[in-house]
Amino acid sequence: MRYLPTAITDALARRKLVARDFLWIIARDRTNGQPQAVGFWSDVGNLAADVVHPDTGLPETRNFYGSGTLIGMSEIPLVSTLEAQNVTITMSQIDDVVAQAVRLYDCKQARVEVYRGLFSPETRKMVAPSELRFLGFVDTIHIKTPAENEAGAVTLTCVSHMQEITRSNPDTRSDASQRQRNANDNFYQDVAVVGEWELFWGQAQGKIATTARKLSSILGISG
Repeated sequence: MRYLPTAITDALARRKLVARDFLWIIARDRTNGQPQAVGFWSDVGNLAADVVHPDTGLPETRNFYGSGTLIGMSEIPLVSTLEAQNVTITMSQIDDVVAQAVRLYDCKQARVEVYRGLFSPETRKMVAPSELRFLGFVDTIHIKTPAENEAGAVTLTCVSHMQEITRSNPDTRSDASQRQRNANDNFYQDVAVVGEWELFWGQAQGKIATTARKLSSILGISG
């Protein structure tokens, strides 16, 4: 279950809220590989807004660019399963800040955070720091440069961070790998040669042959 601040639940109960989306991209500088963060939001003008940091859970003030930079995004399903979700984000290809984010910086597998900010229509201020709605990575980028009388856009296809649980570990079971974690861990010190060991069992000697057997036969259970 997701718990929201009291300020948001009270405003929801009064049905007096205006929702705006906030996008935060952490790309890489192509020259030195350092992270470069930039923010956009779906309204006019630039704004310093508070968001709840997804790693710490604490409020953090960030700067977001507006005035048509963030055109729209697909629906973000809020699910309780471990299935990876996809989100499509559309941005302006003629904005200088957007062009810098997707052309000057390397957005391949860049971290993407999407927040939903709720504003009071009376004060035009956020009732509470923006809550995270999506955390993931840029999967693909499509920059459409339009012909005359056509529309262009920058389209980011993002996949949620749950894709990480589907990745396989490329590391191998070796003594050297294990000791990188702990220099005194010798659990795998014989893994490379144990298959060549010759053991004596009664009058038989040599390598121990291994065969696949059913668990029922090992336990002596019929059937």
